[in-house]
Amino acid sequence: MALAWLAATLPLHAGAGPALQIVPTNHAFLLHWSTNGAATVFSLQTSADLNQWASATDAVPATYGSDEAVSVTGASNAQFFRLIAVSAVTPAGMAAIPAGSFTIGDTLDGEGDATPTNVSLSRFFIDTNLVGSNLWATVYAYAISQGYAFDFPGRGKAADHPVQTVTWYDCVKWCNARSQQQGLTPAYYTDAGLTEVYTKGDIDALFVNWTANGFRLPTEAEWECASRGGLTGRRFPWGDTISWSQANYFGNPGAYSYDEAAGVDFDPPYATGGYPYTSPAGALPPNGYGLCDMAGNVLEWCWDWYAGPPFSAGSPYLGGTDPRGPVSSSSGLRVQRGGDWSDNASYARCANRNFGSPGNASSNIGFRCVRAF
Repeated sequence: MALAWLAATLPLHAGAGPALQIVPTNHAFLLHWSTNGAATVFSLQTSADLNQWASATDAVPATYGSDEAVSVTGASNAQFFRLIAVSAVTPAGMAAIPAGSFTIGDTLDGEGDATPTNVSLSRFFIDTNLVGSNLWATVYAYAISQGYAFDFPGRGKAADHPVQTVTWYDCVKWCNARSQQQGLTPAYYTDAGLTEVYTKGDIDALFVNWTANGFRLPTEAEWECASRGGLTGRRFPWGDTISWSQANYFGNPGAYSYDEAAGVDFDPPYATGGYPYTSPAGALPPNGYGLCDMAGNVLEWCWDWYAGPPFSAGSPYLGGTDPRGPVSSSSGLRVQRGGDWSDNASYARCANRNFGSPGNASSNIGFRCVRAF
């Protein structure tokens, strides 16, 4: 199979663009380009005649050293490619997670539902901090004025602490309101035609515009990729042990060999003023992607259903490209990730998978948002 290619063209970005390179592989071609750490995001387009260009829909995220890379399997004998600059700015308060493959899950501690498998993800943005109480309140007030209805108003110990006591349904609706407040396209709808924005009620059968530029909950795969901060096969975002200097959780070093907390108790600096013992944004070190509280503080709602029962058999990862979890679940439970202030170190592991009823609201559950490129 022959394959032609073009040098990058950048109508939305001044200056020279990255060189687009092609490497033949088994029954496919690997296209890669170096960003040299630049913030600009490029979209791969394809054409058969150089006159009409379209997104390369058969391009699957791949790994090629530190370069951005995709694998193309459906190329015709006369196909051209080019890069188009589509974004040069990471949204305020968010970090850009690069596209590529990573190993989701581990078996370091006998997990029954986190058997490692390979996942390929497209690039995405994610909040560097949990959604804070102050941000929640601002968007919530806007949403109410626009006819949104929520199950709970949400709570926060202080303006710079994470919001908690929010249901999965409320978080999804709040994502839509945050999008609309910023003039972005909402992600969640109640109809297949994506015309009725989800604003009220507790609805499970939602439709998602995955390419919308608005806010949404991370998929479980996106969350774990982001939580690991570029590391693989480690218990936590920074390594294989945990201490109060790294995360806000309930210490119990006698029960877990990897727990290096100074005692059996809540994290001392934050165990004040009554429950919940949450910690403020940025109080603890970020991971390799610059994300805070990917372990501890509050559990985080994800988009995915947790399949089951029986839970003894676990709910295996789907793997593959941009997985979004089961299409339904007899358990009626959604995935939660990340550990929290009231649970032990085992909950804070990158591979730990928690789950809860989407209508449940608790002082140890919050969330953060992602956005598509």
